[in-house]
Amino acid sequence: MSDLGPVDPGHAADAAWLRRWRLRLDGDPRTTASSTLMPVLTQALEPAMLKIAHADEEQRAAELLARFDGRGVARVLRRSGSALLLERATGSRDLVRMVGAGLDDEATRIICAAASTIHAASDRVLGGDDPLPLVELRTWFQHLFALADDLGPLHRRGAEFAAALLDDPRDEVVLHGDLHHGNVLDFGERGWLAIDPKGLFGEAAFDYCNLLCNPSHERALEPGRLERRFRVVVEESGLEPRRFGRWLVAWCALSSTWFEIDEDPGHAGSAAAIGELALGLA
Repeated sequence: MSDLGPVDPGHAADAAWLRRWRLRLDGDPRTTASSTLMPVLTQALEPAMLKIAHADEEQRAAELLARFDGRGVARVLRRSGSALLLERATGSRDLVRMVGAGLDDEATRIICAAASTIHAASDRVLGGDDPLPLVELRTWFQHLFALADDLGPLHRRGAEFAAALLDDPRDEVVLHGDLHHGNVLDFGERGWLAIDPKGLFGEAAFDYCNLLCNPSHERALEPGRLERRFRVVVEESGLEPRRFGRWLVAWCALSSTWFEIDEDPGHAGSAAAIGELALGLA
């Protein structure tokens, strides 16, 4: 069979992996700041996703996915250098659409289950002979600690919460780092699995924060939604509510800080607004 099909000249270097692994394009390539993604078919006509890393964090994610060996995450089919071949999500269900259809509680429980499976595999992931290049949560919060005093009361409060939580670590595991409705996909018979881990290490509660702010800030800020999702997460995860509330404030402050750095005041403001609501839960 033809292993390439039409390829944009801009992707010529990445397309070399198609030839090397005898893959056929099965959709349009997509390039982000950190990687190129190509939906492909293998020689056995199995759907897969070819991912070519262009940033160090993607290399770290590839190593992490390989260590998980399909437990709660997309399975690695092949890996070499900057190239990663993953099983592809082909199921018809979608968490963003579920939220739009009024199934918010169900979507939240699905993401919680994905987090639980990932955290349960932590000992196995850390058990290899070679150290895994994970990022400590204290490092992840460095921008908030550096800029909080210049940004506002919510950011200062979030930084205070983060520092206190990090000084009193509990239930530390390998974290996905970016669990939300767009990063947990339907893999058919394999169920709901996560993609695109950040490769962090820290308290398990951190991994549940981002889902409360998604699939959009506007949705998260709808009256009563944050409080209801918060209750669902606590029920599903067994997290201590007050401590989880403080992690949520800290996460919102960090997220808002990143948007400020990116010169996106709209999202910086809405992330901070979610954090203000979360103060009532902390």
